[in-house]
Amino acid sequence: MKVYRFITGPDDASFCHRVTDALNKGWELAGSASLSFNAATNQMYCGQPVVKTVHGKEYDPSMKLGEQ
Repeated sequence: MKVYRFITGPDDASFCHRVTDALNKGWELAGSASLSFNAATNQMYCGQPVVKTVHGKEYDPSMKLGEQ
């Protein structure tokens, strides 16, 4: 099965660490990162799509995608 996630968070080192962690667990980048500015909090937010092929499992909507 192929699994998709969209990792989001504030534009800071913790976001980069979350994406790096996913890459080291077998996830692959699935497009460009996106940035958005929240005027209410005066903060930038990032998003990065990632995908992973998981062999031997069938998709179930109740599964936690980040744990695959």
